[in-house]
Amino acid sequence: MDSRRRERLWRLVTERVADRDPDTGWVGVVCAVAVGELDVDGSAVSLRLRDNDQELVAADGPWATSLEELQYTVGEGPGVEAFTAGDPVLVDELVTDVQRWPGFADGAAASGVGAAFAFPLGVGALRLGTLDLYRREPGTLGREGLGDALALATLATTALLTDSNGGGDPHAQWARHDVAGHYDDVNVATGMLATELGISLENAMLRLRAHAFSHRLPVTEVARAVLNRQLRLDAPQE
Repeated sequence: MDSRRRERLWRLVTERVADRDPDTGWVGVVCAVAVGELDVDGSAVSLRLRDNDQELVAADGPWATSLEELQYTVGEGPGVEAFTAGDPVLVDELVTDVQRWPGFADGAAASGVGAAFAFPLGVGALRLGTLDLYRREPGTLGREGLGDALALATLATTALLTDSNGGGDPHAQWARHDVAGHYDDVNVATGMLATELGISLENAMLRLRAHAFSHRLPVTEVARAVLNRQLRLDAPQE
């Protein structure tokens, strides 16, 4: 990796220290720099675990947030694959790769995504999550853009560790009950459905995701409807 490239990007991040959002910390600044410096229209960082479990840490705008929620809803997409494989996933033209992630590709096309790029974040053998980048138009990042994206992925990893109580495992902070998470409503609704219907947590989550996918809704919106008693998911077709 070009050390000068990394230093330049880190300088851009540190210059925004006073403007960083306390809810997203340094990671949010990295996402903003990614959109400002790369030929992309949206960026997000998600912590990830196996079995499609994830937590959105930061996103540069509602468009990127909705695309991370889409990956969470359908359980597939560039971020999921990059985390599982441990390698960057670069899709220059999403419309030609629909068979790779049919659920994600369908929703992403409806949201106007032309290209998507995902980079795994981690330290050694420890995988933390991904930096996901989205473009409205198809096209590559280019050689310099790819180098900058890799540098920003390294900075995002550093930012995650810095934001998590001075260098601890971000997954540990995610698991704390006193730390608000982007998908808290989904977790609560899953537990409520499992208790009320006498089914496993896995099956309860599947019902939430199936309803969200079939109705083209974010799973977070479906979860809130369940919690507010505006939606029942006890019918067999759900």
